[in-house]
Amino acid sequence: MTTTLVTNIGSLVTNDPALGEGPLGLVEDAAVVMDGDRVTWVGPAAKAPAADAAYDAGGRALIPGFVDSHSHLVFAGDRTQEFNARMSGRSYTAGGIRTTVAATRSATDAQLEANLVRHLHEARRQGTTTFETKSGYGLTVEDEARALRIAAAHTDEVTYLGAHIVSPDYAEDPAAYVDLVTGEMLTACAPYARWVDVFCEKGAFDGDQARAILTAGKAAGLIPRIHANQLSFGPGVQLGVELGAASADHCTHLTDADVDALANSETVATLLPGAEFSTRAQWPDARRLLDAGATVALSTDCNPGSSYTSSMPFCIALAVRDMGMTPDEALWSATAGGARALRRTDIGALTPGARADLVLLDAPSHVHLAYRPGVPLVHAVWQRGERVV
Repeated sequence: MTTTLVTNIGSLVTNDPALGEGPLGLVEDAAVVMDGDRVTWVGPAAKAPAADAAYDAGGRALIPGFVDSHSHLVFAGDRTQEFNARMSGRSYTAGGIRTTVAATRSATDAQLEANLVRHLHEARRQGTTTFETKSGYGLTVEDEARALRIAAAHTDEVTYLGAHIVSPDYAEDPAAYVDLVTGEMLTACAPYARWVDVFCEKGAFDGDQARAILTAGKAAGLIPRIHANQLSFGPGVQLGVELGAASADHCTHLTDADVDALANSETVATLLPGAEFSTRAQWPDARRLLDAGATVALSTDCNPGSSYTSSMPFCIALAVRDMGMTPDEALWSATAGGARALRRTDIGALTPGARADLVLLDAPSHVHLAYRPGVPLVHAVWQRGERVV
């Protein structure tokens, strides 16, 4: 394979304290060597080994590729009118999902895939090199399975979310829909997915229903994650921890017991500030979680209804401005934290052996991601060792 040396890096974030300064393992005047799709060496530029090719970073900052561990990208249509109404005073509820369900069901496979690919390219231009995405806008056996089949062609991190809301077809019989989600639909969807998820919330699924869905998913070989405590206090976080969920996502309304449960478990608290921004809702208290010792991830929640952004830099800026995170904490959560939420050790850091997912910023420091919100700071992106931006 061809080795590539990226040198003259002004500031390198490794996310390994053993390799540099502080929790981010910062190395100044640094270099990185890639061999194929892997990082093979990091350290001071003056000590870098020879390589087949070289790239001059021009004193810019280099960070790991963003890991977006929560998105909903297999959909059709948009909800512009709903957003406009909400910004004019209407509150957000889970019911708006039905609008996207109708559009998604009527779309062709080719239309759904084209929309997915468009959003992936959009995210990649902003530094995302790993993404998770879910079903949840079909809510029939055939439509959920095709959503996951389409997603699985583009990422290994695919989540079965037949339990997004109760299907409109079962509005009068939610129990029958839970039976479908845990039975025939699960059987059709499990071959395409790694994860199982449920929206445990008023207007969606209660604690008992969520338990049945996640337990059935585990029995089918899928790993749980859970939409928890977004719109109100509820059983989602505690249930996720109890069932060994990789992540509890949203975590906006938490009791002290919820925080303690997260802090004393392997379940990652994934915060999705794009949703609060787009719904004018209460911000999650990242500071409270971090001070308690919980592991926190940041993600976009990219979806057409409540968080139509694919920008991890935007979410970092929101987390720093409105959720009590420092720039260092927000960057870690958007990279290494996302990797933890996906139970991955090969991404989210720039260390020997890690996947060669690199983002070069048109800035001297990663702090500029929060310092200059809304500015397109991504200068170049390598994904699996190939320059893609």
